[in-house]
Formats: sequence, structure tokens, C-alpha cells
Amino acid sequence: MVLQSIPSSLLGTRAGFPRTALLAATVTTAACLSIRLILQSKGVKQQQLSVSSPRTTTLPTLSEKETLALPYPLDALPGGRDVETPYGSIRVYEWGPEDGEKVLLVHGISTPSVALGDLGHEFVGKGCRVMLFDLFGRGYSDAPSDLVYDARLYVTQFLLVLASSKLSWTNFNLVGYSLGGGLCVLFARYFPHQVNSLTLVASCGLIRQHHVGWKSRLLYSSGMLPEFLVRVLVRRRIRPKIAQPPGAAGGADIASAETKKYLPNGDGDSNGGAEFDSTSISKFRPRTTVSSVVRWQVDHHGGFVTAFLSTIRNAPIYAPQQDWKALNEILEARRGSALAEEGAPTSGLHAGKILMVLGEDDPIVVKEETIEDAQKTLGVDGVEIAVLPGGHEIPITASSDIVNRVEAFWRKYPA
Repeated sequence: MVLQSIPSSLLGTRAGFPRTALLAATVTTAACLSIRLILQSKGVKQQQLSVSSPRTTTLPTLSEKETLALPYPLDALPGGRDVETPYGSIRVYEWGPEDGEKVLLVHGISTPSVALGDLGHEFVGKGCRVMLFDLFGRGYSDAPSDLVYDARLYVTQFLLVLASSKLSWTNFNLVGYSLGGGLCVLFARYFPHQVNSLTLVASCGLIRQHHVGWKSRLLYSSGMLPEFLVRVLVRRRIRPKIAQPPGAAGGADIASAETKKYLPNGDGDSNGGAEFDSTSISKFRPRTTVSSVVRWQVDHHGGFVTAFLSTIRNAPIYAPQQDWKALNEILEARRGSALAEEGAPTSGLHAGKILMVLGEDDPIVVKEETIEDAQKTLGVDGVEIAVLPGGHEIPITASSDIVNRVEAFWRKYPA
């Protein structure tokens, strides 16, 4: 088709060039241009597969003083490493005795792994080996830009993180907070033989739909508003307006508490209660609040808003969840195996039940509703429940109590 469109006069002899030479040159030039265009398009596509985290976009531009003032510095937790994967880089922290009981901790939708740092230190104080990581699009992990943030992506990230350790993590204990709890249920459903125990702290996955206000339904439903406008509005809603000092009111984590019953503002994206946003992120960093970390992510992680939005739309946050029903079948099988007179117990989740830790005053994961729905879905024998004083911030403010409850659960149901 290309040759047919070239005038015959151009295929003759021009300026001493024979017809065949000119034809060969034309074909070669066209081929080279085509190859160049293909390579350029592939290069552009490759660059768009993930959005880089602040580790490579922001940190290199900061002075030493600015680096020290970060709400979430790269060395906030021990044993940090950056794991390169086909999905982008993942920030991982791993420390504690190499021969200790292994614990994988998974954070929530908006706060990166630093929010569970105190829990990690408490477990290490009990002789455990812990691993934490920033979910895609949070903290110092890159954000895949061509994928949906659903069960498949997050379970894959779990596997990538586990495979990155120099130690064998074929069997370990799972502890998930908020969104991380729902993701841990997903992982335990598909890989129960690897999970010695499952602990869910203020976990999503059973949040009732009536907590989703009309503004959230309008904003997060695909196609109802132009996508560029949705991103602008979501960014505005989830970004704390000021870095509140410890003790001030405010809070946001899961976009699920927009009713006036739970929201002091009545129009926030989500609300963890008056104490959540202003809670110090760690007892080791008392001047750094949850709100300052979230605000930093919104301002400096180019993929955070996209990750948040896609997670709200596609991740296991609200009830009903088929994953919980599938987990129930696994737990029932484990309990049946333990009671059987013949045959060895099935590997993983040996107790045949999970531990749920709830906050007495949590406005997002409502205690009464969660207990009722968990017992209905998993059975009374499938879940052990502990209620601690506090709201959605309990993994930060009650880290010692949570670890003590988990350790007691392990002793009660040894692997």
C-alpha cells in the first residue's frame, strides 16, 4: 500500500540513482520510521505503568533539615528495603529475631506502614520477627497506573513482599488493620496453609452499606461524574486541611462513615472519630499526627489519590463479602480436622477460628454490628472477639494491649 501511493516518477532515475536503489532506500526509511514509532510508543507505555513514590520524586530534592522534618521519613522503621517488582517498587520493613515467630502486619487505606510501627515494635519485644510494607500507592511504594486496585493486585503484593525476604515465610501470623484486615481475609482464603493465625484489628469487610452516604455514592460510583472531576474532588476530601496537633478533633481513614450519626462534620470522606486524625502516629514520634502523614501523601505521592479511589471502588471494604463465607468453610474444616480421631490436622489456621480486636467507640467499624455480622458469617465458634477502649486509632494507642491479646490467642490455640 505504501509503494502504490508513491508516484511512478519518483521510482525512476533521479540525479543518477537507479530505480532499485531509490526503492530500497524508500522501503528502508519507512521501516526505520515504523520501528522507531513502535519503540517510542512502547517506551511511553512502559513509563505509564506505575507512578513513582516520593522516594524517587521528592526525597532527592530535600535538604537535610527538610528530610528530618518529614512526617514519614524513609528510616521511620528498622530493616527497610525497596523491592523492585513488575508493578513498581515496594517499601518493606523487616526486623526482629530471625528465629522468632513471624508476623506480617498490613495497614489501612490511607495511613502507610508507619502507623503500625508501634505494633511491630511490641511484637519484636515479645521475640517475634515482623514484616510491614506500604501498600501500592501509599508511603514509599509506587502506584500501578494501569491496574485496578482489587483483590488480585493486593494478594499479588502480599506474595511479592513475602518472597522478598531472605528468610522463609512459608508459615506466619497475619495481622491486618482496617482495609488491611479485609485484605488479610482475602489472603487467608486463598493461602490458608501458610497462615498460622489471623488477627483482624478494626477490620473492614463487614461494614454495612447503610453507612455509605449519598455523597460518597455519587462520588465513588464510576461514570456518574467525569473522572478528572472525581479525582479533584476526592483529593480535596481526603486531604486534611491542617496538620492538627495531638488532641484536636478530626479524622479520616475509610470512606464509610458519612452519615450524620458518625460524622461530626457531616460531609467528610470518612471519619475515624475525634481522636483518629490527631492521634500521634507513634509513641516514638509523638509530634507527628496521622493527619500530617495523610496530608503529606496527598501532596507528594502522585499515585495516592488514584490508589485510594480505585481501592474504594474495588477492594473488599463493605458487606456482604464472599471471601468471609469462603473463610468460614476453611475454618469449619480446620475445626473438624482437629476433632477427627484419625489423620493429622490440616495445615494453617489451626485454631479453626480468628481473633477480632475492636474499638469500643469506633465510628467506622461499629462494634455491635461487626460482632453480630462476624458471628453470623463465621459462626460463634469461628471467631474470638476482644474489645478495647478507644476508636479506630486503637492499633496506635493500644498497641501493647493488642499484642497481649494476640499472644494470649496464640497460647490458647498453638500452631
